[in-house]
Amino acid sequence: MLRQFLLFIWTLLLICMVECNPPEDPIKCSSANVNCTITNTYGAFADRSVCRAAEVAYPTTEEELISVVATATKNRRKIKVATRSSHSVPKLVCPDGDDGLIISTKFLNRIVKIDNSSMRMSVESGMLLRELIHDAAKAGLALPYAPYWWGLTMGGLIGTGAHGSTLWGIGSAVHDYVVELRIVTPAGPDEGYAKVRTLANGDPDLDAARVSLGVLGVISQITLKLQPLFKRSISYETKSDLDLGDQVASFGNQHEFADLTWYPSQREVVYRTDDRVSSNTSGNGLYDFTGFRSTPSLVLSGIRTIEEIQESTGDANGKCNDAKLNIFTLKTIAYGLTNNGILFTGYPVVGYHNRLQSSGSCLDSHEDAHLTACPWDPRVNGLFIHQNAFSISLSKVKSFIQDVQKLVELEPKALCSVELYNGILMRYVKASSAYLGKEEDAVDFDITYYRSKDPMNPRLYEDILEEVEQMGLFKYGGLPHWGKNRNVAFDGVIKKYRNAGEFLKVKETYDPLGLFSSDWTDKVLGLRDGDPVTILKEGCALEGLCVCSQDIHCAPSKGYFCRPGRVYKDARVCTKSSSQNTKDKRGTLPLQTHEEL
Repeated sequence: MLRQFLLFIWTLLLICMVECNPPEDPIKCSSANVNCTITNTYGAFADRSVCRAAEVAYPTTEEELISVVATATKNRRKIKVATRSSHSVPKLVCPDGDDGLIISTKFLNRIVKIDNSSMRMSVESGMLLRELIHDAAKAGLALPYAPYWWGLTMGGLIGTGAHGSTLWGIGSAVHDYVVELRIVTPAGPDEGYAKVRTLANGDPDLDAARVSLGVLGVISQITLKLQPLFKRSISYETKSDLDLGDQVASFGNQHEFADLTWYPSQREVVYRTDDRVSSNTSGNGLYDFTGFRSTPSLVLSGIRTIEEIQESTGDANGKCNDAKLNIFTLKTIAYGLTNNGILFTGYPVVGYHNRLQSSGSCLDSHEDAHLTACPWDPRVNGLFIHQNAFSISLSKVKSFIQDVQKLVELEPKALCSVELYNGILMRYVKASSAYLGKEEDAVDFDITYYRSKDPMNPRLYEDILEEVEQMGLFKYGGLPHWGKNRNVAFDGVIKKYRNAGEFLKVKETYDPLGLFSSDWTDKVLGLRDGDPVTILKEGCALEGLCVCSQDIHCAPSKGYFCRPGRVYKDARVCTKSSSQNTKDKRGTLPLQTHEEL
């Protein structure tokens, strides 16, 4: 009965189409915008810390923004920029100290200008991707590539290097379509303590500001080079993953908007064949991805409760059976695609680009919708997750895939937990001129899985998930997505960027006092004299705050000890032992730091 209930609520989750209460503002203040805290849309940062600020400002114009920055600069206050939803997992929005200031771009959300002749669109940085897509389409224009979730602001997605999927043209990263950018930075008293810098194509500083992590200043306006609105044709096809390593590079070159969804424990991969077609092609398709729809809170609570039971009882079979149902249901309802906005009648689904490129209907508000939410909304007992996302160069991606497949051969049920969250999404990204952009043409692996509410509680197959993470980041030199990931992904990461020095020079010029810096961003950028972003303490490896070097970094009292990886022997992972002995067949470990791996 328990399993039947779980299958029922999973099905209900995926076909649910009710109105929802949008996520609440991530900033909360005691009164009058003072004595504030900030979190992200998931309700917790990677290290579960609480970020505090003395005050929050909500400028509504660029002039107000300049005034806010000037006042803070004059008083030498630490500053961080926040968006209306705060979707970044790491602590990019946390100011240091008790006197910190948060500047929210919530009300900087308007169109500045649309120039049809040059196909350029200028918007304020707080505009949601959803509004940009819709307003561009009204003018007959299109942003060719974008993240699949449209609840991001333009400033936020550019600042963290968010992207869609393509190897064509100049690539899938939105920041590479920025042709002009206005950014407000600190200044000296002779310039009124704040200045607006306008960066356009040809200005080398634009390659620093394109992926800025919020440490250069506050982006006020963004101008994008768009394209004429066009139609696309989408089909999904499920195949064996046996030759995935051989197919992945060629598939990305064959189809403009190609991506893949990999279900490793099921030994399947779903190929998305997605290309432009003539505007005369019949079809008015719509993409409303099922995982981004509003869902009854009761359903979300039921799903979470069952997964917690499976975790606590080690019910791998239950997870795998539920993953199969999840995959079957997604295939049956075409992942949220419909041919006419209502029904799915078969592939291909043809429609205008703006209706197919991105979605997120759970953002739509309704006055009386307190019983529904986005699945990850922390106000309900819904999904609570880790998200690992890293890009591996095309020259290495086959070997990485084969290593993951070797792990699955050793533990066939280990990645069913990933498949409960729609498997491993594989998107294509191109090398970028941005100093903190992608270094090579690559495949981005986006992996979502269960996170315990108790940070000291290990997960089922903890070691396998950690080994996949460490293989991607360390063995294959993966570049982490700046807006996702756990602390281990960012330790020493700046050394992977050949233009990091140029970025830091711009940072020093724009913000010499370090007002937009924080302890966390300084560690990520390598500015703290070898002080790592990882945190060594009891249980730190369970949350990805460290790579274990001692058993205490895992959960020895619960039978989880620090051991080498099974395929990637240099990995250090929290492995469940068959006994309470601190040895298993892979032996004991010398103490090692992350830098030694």
